[in-house]
Amino acid sequence: MMTADPQDLAAQAAEAVRSLNHATQSAKGELTYPGDAYHLVASLKQLTQRLPQSFDQLSGFLEVLAKTGRVTADYGTPGDHLGEARSALASAAIIAETLTEFLDRAHSELAPLGYDTADDEEPCGCDCPHPEDCDCDARDQH
Repeated sequence: MMTADPQDLAAQAAEAVRSLNHATQSAKGELTYPGDAYHLVASLKQLTQRLPQSFDQLSGFLEVLAKTGRVTADYGTPGDHLGEARSALASAAIIAETLTEFLDRAHSELAPLGYDTADDEEPCGCDCPHPEDCDCDARDQH
């Protein structure tokens, strides 16, 4: 089984987030119930929980690279650039951990929420969350 390289995986993750941004636009109607937000926040929290490990491992790679003495720089010293990059990655890990904490709070606040269907029209038989917007064939039979 062939595995993707880290650059490809990061690009795929970035593309997945771009797709998520499109899917969560209110005009798209992909989110309907509080549970949709609850599960989405849980997945985003899982994403941010995993980022610090990636940042730490990338920083470790840069440390090993610095020790080789084979890195060059267009300006300044390679050691300075590598050190600044490692410092920025450490900060990114802290920010990701903070983001995880806030997502955990949001997740907890969404947990008790439900969706009140008491005022909804009689369902048409499909899985449309908003009967007034339904345009399926089963709706025409009512």
